[in-house]
Amino acid sequence: MIPIGWRFPAEGRDAQAGADAAVIMVTVLRSSLATALESIYRQQFDGTIQILVGIDKAAGPVEPLLEVLRARPRNVSALVLDPGYSTAERHGGLYSASDGGALRTVLSYLANSPRLAYLDDDNQWLPNHLAALSAAIDGFDWAWSMRTFVDERDGRELCVDQWDSTGPGRGLRKASLGGFVDVNCLMVDKLRAPEVAPLWTMPLTGWKATADRRVFVQLRERHSCAWTGISTVRYAIRPTFFLWPQIRAHLAAQGAAAGRPA
Repeated sequence: MIPIGWRFPAEGRDAQAGADAAVIMVTVLRSSLATALESIYRQQFDGTIQILVGIDKAAGPVEPLLEVLRARPRNVSALVLDPGYSTAERHGGLYSASDGGALRTVLSYLANSPRLAYLDDDNQWLPNHLAALSAAIDGFDWAWSMRTFVDERDGRELCVDQWDSTGPGRGLRKASLGGFVDVNCLMVDKLRAPEVAPLWTMPLTGWKATADRRVFVQLRERHSCAWTGISTVRYAIRPTFFLWPQIRAHLAAQGAAAGRPA
């Protein structure tokens, strides 16, 4: 019988004691998942971390994931949830959120920490990400960091996002949403913002991968926030990414200012 979950405890710690921060990940078992997990392992974080991984639809074997989790640092625990079916409509499930169905909601409730951060399986964090967010969120309901665009093809850092995930009251979504913060850049205190977790299953009408927009609007309108003021997220983009024209123009301008060929 195949189990629906695997547990990896933190060394010498009772699981009931909870963690100082939890990381929610939804995956289809991309090959990049190991790199994303290893960026969590490198966190310079003075506390315990619980990683919760939900398998939306397995595109490969689960054993490579389990192998990486077995190599976790001693302050890291992990829980893997694989229901054996997808909760997302695009894979035959019940929930319209294409990026994980109900899994972000379920894992947010399961997390044994009030402070939740989110990481996609194709992105990475810099080592100071969790520490910076944890310091910023003290006394607030949520906090956010900036992100740096990275070319998925070669890992080259391009530039800090100055157009989209730029916080409340800024950026190209200022008129429509009042700004925006990408899910990979968030930390939410789920006890101070308890109504947010179900919203991960509720994308905006007509857009299957926009639950993060609905979450942002709820946080912006009803909850206090802080930001780290630094970019600590490596956000992988493809050549089809909608901001590529702006990124190319920005890089060309930087090159011209530095006297380099555009």
